[in-house]
Amino acid sequence: MKAEIQRSQLVIVDMQEKLAGAMPKEVINKIIRRIELIATLAKIEEIPVVVTEQYPVGLGKTISSMIPFLTHAQFIEKTTFSCVDDPKFNTKLIETRDQIILAGTESHICILQTALDLVDQGKKVYILEDAIVSRNILNKQNAIFRLRDAGCILTNVESIVFEWLGDSNNPNFKKIAPLIKDIC
Repeated sequence: MKAEIQRSQLVIVDMQEKLAGAMPKEVINKIIRRIELIATLAKIEEIPVVVTEQYPVGLGKTISSMIPFLTHAQFIEKTTFSCVDDPKFNTKLIETRDQIILAGTESHICILQTALDLVDQGKKVYILEDAIVSRNILNKQNAIFRLRDAGCILTNVESIVFEWLGDSNNPNFKKIAPLIKDIC
């Protein structure tokens, strides 16, 4: 099933300073660029974006370099590992938008638990495999297997971007094209 603009919501989970510092540097830098791309297109296409922060007192706020492309996002502080277990998160989800696109940290903890709970709620969950990370690659791989088994759609940023755009004649294609070149 293709992701559709009118049905999509983007959720960026726990892309915070201290968590990012614990991730492989070359990996986290690529993930930041990929999230910048998808968040920028989400803003242009008016797709709702929710950004969560896990215990920001201890783990810091969202990575400062990401803030300029998240000006349209709604931020939620949480202590639960599954975003769904935080009532504030659920109030930000738009019921008529059943496709939830997930990116962020950590694959085997907050991404996994959130995705499993969203699937249980009947949502179509798209995991941006190239925009999630764990400190240990084996943990990410295990999460990917579990997410696939649970019925999540494993995809990547570029696929969702082109599904949202739908056509090279889309006027937003030219706006976003320079960022597409940067995500490899």
